[in-house]
Amino acid sequence: MNRDELEGKAEALKGKTKQAVGNATNDPDLVDEGVADEAAGNTQDAFGRGRRKVGEAVKDLGDAIKK
Repeated sequence: MNRDELEGKAEALKGKTKQAVGNATNDPDLVDEGVADEAAGNTQDAFGRGRRKVGEAVKDLGDAIKK
């Protein structure tokens, strides 16, 4: 797991928390902010996963070439 994945998961969790608090306090602005934070976190997490997969593929290719 790389930094983007960790930060993305944290941001998504923050968004879910804001949504829950917004629902509990009947604050639609906080719910909307939470939805945006969760989406941003999920996007960052997906970017990090993609980056990790590309890195792994490059490493595997390098290992295959060395053989």
